[in-house]
Amino acid sequence: MIYGIAAIGAGLAAIAAGIGIGQIGGKAMEAIARQPEAVGDIRTSMIIAAALVEGAAIFAIVVALLQAAPTP
Repeated sequence: MIYGIAAIGAGLAAIAAGIGIGQIGGKAMEAIARQPEAVGDIRTSMIIAAALVEGAAIFAIVVALLQAAPTP
């Protein structure tokens, strides 16, 4: 039972990360369309933000899977 709950938690973390990175990418494209001369700064900020979201998602997945690990 707890393995299923851990899998649901890991899946929700992955879905949330995908949505978050999609939002970052979409907003970055809008910003680049508005200010094409700032493409370098926007791209750098986008990559940093996506990396932070991905790191948080990996942390959430690890925590969810560790909760399901059997204790001796």
